[in-house]
Order: sequence, then C-alpha cells, then structure tokens
Amino acid sequence: MSTPPPVFRIGHALDVHAFSPEMDGTKKLMVACLEWPGETPLVGHSDGDVAAHAICDALLGAAGLGDMGTVFGTDRPEWSGASGEAFLREVMRMLEVAKWRVGNIHVQVIGNRPRMKARLPEAEERLSALVDAPVSVSATTTDGLGFTGRGEGLAAQATALIVRAD
Repeated sequence: MSTPPPVFRIGHALDVHAFSPEMDGTKKLMVACLEWPGETPLVGHSDGDVAAHAICDALLGAAGLGDMGTVFGTDRPEWSGASGEAFLREVMRMLEVAKWRVGNIHVQVIGNRPRMKARLPEAEERLSALVDAPVSVSATTTDGLGFTGRGEGLAAQATALIVRAD
C-alpha cells in the first residue's frame, strides 16, 4: 500500500544580493516587485529582487521542483535581466502543472534601505496578486551587523505554504 501524497508542504528560502558599486541609470532597485526610485540597484543575473527570489525559492523547494539556481541559473541566458515578476509567473506556472497552489507566504526583507515601512501594504498587494494568495511582507535591519548592517546589500527570507490543487 502506498502512502498518499501530502495535502500541504512548506518551503523556506533565503536570497542575498549586493548593492551595485555605481548607479548608471540603466538598472533600478526592485524589491517585492516594486521599483524604489533613487535607491542603488542590486547586482545579479536578473533584477536582483531579493524578496521575489526568496519567494520563488521557497515555492520551488516546497513543491520539490528545484531552486532558483537550477531553474533560472546563469547558464540560462533567456533569464538574464529578468524581473522578479517574470520569475514568480514562471514558478506559478510550474506549480500549476505540478498540481499545487499557494496557501500563503511570508517574506522578510533584511537591510537598512530602502525604508520599506510605508510601502509594505503596496508590496503585499502586488505579491499577493502575482501568486493569487495572501502574502505578508515585513522588513528589518540587523542593528548594524553583517553585510546588510554595513549597507553592502540586501537579504530576504521567505516561508511558503503550498496545498494540493486537485
């Protein structure tokens, strides 16, 4: 007798990107699928959206579908410069094919800037619309400790609950 598949699964992920050493005006800071005008962009193969990337990794991990590096890695030139939104849309397509849907997600952005408090509701609304489920967003600093505390970059961690769609 085989064990039935689980009705829900949980994934957790961390994403980290450094701030670009220069602002040339061609790249914008994107966090939680929102543009942050006047802020230094993040370095990455894509837009560097740490919140979106952590969410994608948590969802992929929960579903057993790999991770950002294997699905969207630097060996995949078609994803070069891609937006966090594009990654989320593709992960949602993959979940649908695998017969999973999102229950809920929490993502926390870690860094000194941008100052996110005033835009947290906007970030939650944007991300919730993209994954068709509730997303809570929080932000914190590390009280000056580590690379985020020194203002060298941003990190984000996400936890996602997925449920069987059948």
